Amino acid sequence: MNGVLVGGTIAAALFLMWAVITYNRFVGLRRHIQESWADIDVELKRRYELIPNLVATVKGYAEYERETVEQVVELRAKAMENHGSAVSQALDESALMIGLKRMFAVVEGYPELKADTHYMALQKELANTEDRIAAARRFYNGNVRELNVLLESFPAGIIGRRFNFEAATFFELDSAAERVVPRIAS
Repeated sequence: MNGVLVGGTIAAALFLMWAVITYNRFVGLRRHIQESWADIDVELKRRYELIPNLVATVKGYAEYERETVEQVVELRAKAMENHGSAVSQALDESALMIGLKRMFAVVEGYPELKADTHYMALQKELANTEDRIAAARRFYNGNVRELNVLLESFPAGIIGRRFNFEAATFFELDSAAERVVPRIAS
């Protein structure tokens, strides 16, 4: 009888320890997702700060392409205002990147603009920022994947649902927006 009581106590203690470790893993993943989203947000703000300079430079050369340039300004404002979910943000970011793609297509018709050192520096900085956004997005999506797999796994998902952890959404851009910023030749 004493052995059964000791065995039951040990089993209960092991179960409680597993539950606490699993709960703490969920908390840690949620924190990683928040931190990695903050990294994306920093890089998006960096992009938002670069775009007006790029737009002003293009405006100086491409006077007849005002509509395209103004559309980029509007899309930037909309993306900056969005503080919603990753899915909502991704929609606005995709639209902005497609707008930038159109603006870069306009630039192709202005060889003197493509050769402008200020434009080249801004384009290079934007390309570097896009690389950092892509890296931050991969890190964020990896954390989201890990949390979602844990929530869907048995028995850890029981702990997650019991404590109201929810699946996170990926930050995925529209495929047309993925490769917008032209790469600078070394």
